[in-house]
Amino acid sequence: MTDKKEVLVEASKVKTYVREKSDMNTSAGIFDVISDKIREMCDRAIENARNDGRKTVKDRDFS
Repeated sequence: MTDKKEVLVEASKVKTYVREKSDMNTSAGIFDVISDKIREMCDRAIENARNDGRKTVKDRDFS
C-alpha cells in the first residue's frame, strides 16, 4: 500500500455535475477532499452496522 490515499470518486462525473449545476470549473484538489469526506461517512456507517451486529453496511447506516 502506498502513502497516497486513493481517490474514491470519478473526477469526470464530479466535474460534469459542478459545471451543469453552476457553470463553474473544479480544481484538482477537490477530489482528495471529497474522497476524505466519503471515507468519514463510510467509517461512521461501518460503525453503525457493527453496533447493530451486522456485517453488511446498509443505506440506513448513513443516516
